[in-house]
Amino acid sequence: MERLGLVGLANAGKSTLYNALTGSETLVAPHPFSTTESVVGEAVVPDERLRKLAVLHESKKLVYAHIQVADIAGLVSGSSTGAGLGNRFLGQIREVDGIVYVLRAFTDDQVPGESDPLSSLETLELELTLADLGSIEGTLDRRKRAARADKSLGGEIEALEAARAVLEDGTPIYRANLGADVLATLHNSFLLTNKRVLAVINTDEDNPQGDPTLEAKVSAQLGGDPVVLSASLKLESELVRLNQEEREEMFEALGIERPALERIAEAAFRALDRRTFFTTGDKESHAWTFRSGSNAVVCAGVIHSDLARGFIRAEVIFWEDLLEIGSWSKAKAAGKLRLEGKDYLVADGDVLEIRFNV
Repeated sequence: MERLGLVGLANAGKSTLYNALTGSETLVAPHPFSTTESVVGEAVVPDERLRKLAVLHESKKLVYAHIQVADIAGLVSGSSTGAGLGNRFLGQIREVDGIVYVLRAFTDDQVPGESDPLSSLETLELELTLADLGSIEGTLDRRKRAARADKSLGGEIEALEAARAVLEDGTPIYRANLGADVLATLHNSFLLTNKRVLAVINTDEDNPQGDPTLEAKVSAQLGGDPVVLSASLKLESELVRLNQEEREEMFEALGIERPALERIAEAAFRALDRRTFFTTGDKESHAWTFRSGSNAVVCAGVIHSDLARGFIRAEVIFWEDLLEIGSWSKAKAAGKLRLEGKDYLVADGDVLEIRFNV
């Protein structure tokens, strides 16, 4: 399971978001470094499609997709050179597959720290960029020495030099205009700014939906591609403790159409290049996670290795089509189930039933 890291300055609200996403009770304190070690938990990825499939088949059980979330120690200016928790913080980020920048926009005299999302983002990107630049310098030196005896390292050296050039200009890898070959070479590297990112602006409780203008500015600073969401994390963490009926009443009273936690979990899921297919029936409706571009055999193996080993065919229908028809048995009787072979590329939202023999 891939891991998402919550990254931000001290007192930005990382632990509050972590607790709300995972249902944990990590210490939240109004002082820097209340988190000193990375804490890892799992967050449910809400999915209305799964809920509708479960209702359709009167499923006794629902199983949602999950992602791992890491609450990472707070960064300060100078972390790349050892300030604050320095190297410990940077090492924790290297262990994750994607980053959520938690940016403080709320004001609270009891909680020290600045309330300036754009300045915070600039500091975060600068520290990660400087850390990557320092790492590349050492790695390049070692690779060049090794290349005297191993000419196959030439491609990696070229990719590292291209990365160094953009980092020296102050540009993180994730928004640099590097070629596909360079990015592919760097994909499994140690670089912090080569990870997928999204941003959460932590707002005041009386403004839970945030400021669209500020969101646009943060998005522009990130390069325009990463998702930017606003939420009052304190409010969300309080609402998540209520029962479903109470939550719905509060969201309606506050004019919130959809909980921010759901939007954050979904955006994080997609930032990690994860997609969902479903299996459904009266016993269980299940959301299964796969990497975009996976074929039917790979997805069969996600369910169980025996299904991949003995794969024959996959019966496939898109979830909306299944809902429209009314049931799996009706879809089968109407000839609406497609029979797909092992090379079929599974689409997000497909409902599968695997034919196999072992």
